[in-house]
Amino acid sequence: MTAERFRQGQTYDEFKASMTRDRERFEANEARVRIAADDLAALKRARPLRVVALAADWCGDVIANLPVLGRIAQESGTLDVRVFERDANADLMDQYLNQGQWKSIPVFAFFDDGWSEVGVFIERPDPVTEIRARKRREVFAAHPEFGSPDAPPDQLPEDVRARLQAELQKMRDETTDWANGEVIREIRAIVEGRARWGGAKQREGGMAQRA
Repeated sequence: MTAERFRQGQTYDEFKASMTRDRERFEANEARVRIAADDLAALKRARPLRVVALAADWCGDVIANLPVLGRIAQESGTLDVRVFERDANADLMDQYLNQGQWKSIPVFAFFDDGWSEVGVFIERPDPVTEIRARKRREVFAAHPEFGSPDAPPDQLPEDVRARLQAELQKMRDETTDWANGEVIREIRAIVEGRARWGGAKQREGGMAQRA
């Protein structure tokens, strides 16, 4: 990353203004973010960093987690964020493949004043993945009409599929505040230098180090 390339990205507000889908849900998630006083104080004390965010407005994890980064940047004043659309920036995306294979987003790559990478967050925190997978299994167990959790939902009758989507959305809504807290915790750990990775992901040539 260089200063010139960084400036080619959109600001957080520019990305939000350019969204062609799910902007209402994005802004609702943004409004819901609550940063605890001790987290905010620590983030304000931290050294200024630049953040390259790889994103796309069709991605649920972007809709969920980019607003958390945006609120942290706004309230702390220590993060300068630029957003790059994933598919239009293949050279950047290829540097941050999840487990060296998948183009998982969002990616938040943190850089110091000398453009040395100090930390990376990919997709979502592991505890969020684990808890939501468990709760998803519970939804299917409680509703046999939904069939197998491994079956494609488009094979279900339309009314059943709608009920399934409603139950899964309810589950995500019920865990949103906790999930936001996990994202804040992992970003704070990277910013403070206590962890290099958020989400315990593996990138080609490097393993995650958890705080």
